[in-house]
Amino acid sequence: MRLFHSPASPYVRKVMACAIARGIEGRIERVPTNPHLSPPELVALNPLSKVPTLVGEDGVAYFDSPVICEYLDTIGEAPPLLPAAGPARLAVLRQQAIGDGIMDAAVGRRGESLRPKEEAREAVMARQAAAVARALDLLEREADSLSGPLTLGSIAVAVALGYLDFRFPADRWRDGHPTLATWYDSVAKHRAFLETAPVG
Repeated sequence: MRLFHSPASPYVRKVMACAIARGIEGRIERVPTNPHLSPPELVALNPLSKVPTLVGEDGVAYFDSPVICEYLDTIGEAPPLLPAAGPARLAVLRQQAIGDGIMDAAVGRRGESLRPKEEAREAVMARQAAAVARALDLLEREADSLSGPLTLGSIAVAVALGYLDFRFPADRWRDGHPTLATWYDSVAKHRAFLETAPVG
């Protein structure tokens, strides 16, 4: 398999954390890619020119981290990260949506922060920061549901929290979220997160 990636992308980290949790990371060749340059090799596989993009063992190009992670969940012998059906599956998908939503807001805020300051951009960044704050409050209330074996949902949440540490350390998300912080600090020691820590 080949994974087109950018080392600072939280979505790429989520995919690699899933691969490590399943014990299949050695089957993935990482291809450093700048999607903003729309390199021909990436665009030929993913017309959206986004990372992560994974060429699976079946030769199909998969993109968008939820799709890639669900594909990876079909490979190898490890217990599934995503339950097959019912309330357990919905709970994991809901956690993934929260984690991905935090990543979406934080990545959007980061992008806006790199542009010249304007009132409209400041409003966008404030809106994204407020979305993250509300999501953190929800996760604090539901932190107990994250405990136990890793799932696609808990991986997404952990990667999102790690991205906040990486890009917005001054926001101190742990303040006011002690239960979530305790869970994150314990799960962050898992190889899936130690080996995928963002760089750049």
